[in-house]
Amino acid sequence: MSDGLHRQAEPEIMDEIEEAQAYAVADFDAENAAFVDRLCELSKGLDACIALDLGTGPADIPARLATQKPRWRTWAADASWPMLIHGKESLGHARDRQSIGLLQADAKRIPMRTRSVDVVFSNSILHHINDTATLWNEIKRVAKPGALVFLRDLTRPHCASDALDIVRIHAGKESKLLQQEFYRSLLSAYTVEEVENQLQSARLDTLKVKQVTNRHLDIWGRITRA
Repeated sequence: MSDGLHRQAEPEIMDEIEEAQAYAVADFDAENAAFVDRLCELSKGLDACIALDLGTGPADIPARLATQKPRWRTWAADASWPMLIHGKESLGHARDRQSIGLLQADAKRIPMRTRSVDVVFSNSILHHINDTATLWNEIKRVAKPGALVFLRDLTRPHCASDALDIVRIHAGKESKLLQQEFYRSLLSAYTVEEVENQLQSARLDTLKVKQVTNRHLDIWGRITRA
């Protein structure tokens, strides 16, 4: 997509209170449920384990996951303190919130031991990251050999008008602030080809990349290199 829309980076951390509030109250029910379903499908047979959610936001996905994977110990990490405040509120209603720990952390500097995590997952963090090499190297570092990796993220449309159409179709009923954030996120997202190049450079070419909707791509697989 070299002749298409060039990437326009956005801030890595959503640390504005208004932004965090808009994101926390938005309706991501269908998207988050689909993410958890796919993660459970990929991790079928994996019972007790240590999991890490990068860019957890208001921690809705770990809260949902706790009902399906009650023996997982999930660390829900986000660099934004306002987001984690909403996460604490969200986990107050989780059925098994004791299996979830909130962690304020930059995904490029994860405060966890090397080879300590069985599952690394994330919904929509990659488009926030400019130094993607450091992110992938950190994921490699904390993941145990054979660990499952699953990231779902936005993929950049071919042109600005396509991005506006996606916002209208999928976020037309949300607040103007969230619509603006969604549009900027689409412009800052990576294409499938760009992600494939990132993985190849990080020596993570065992991970697969596929566009799965008009606005999402999936990255998944097992860590096979130390």
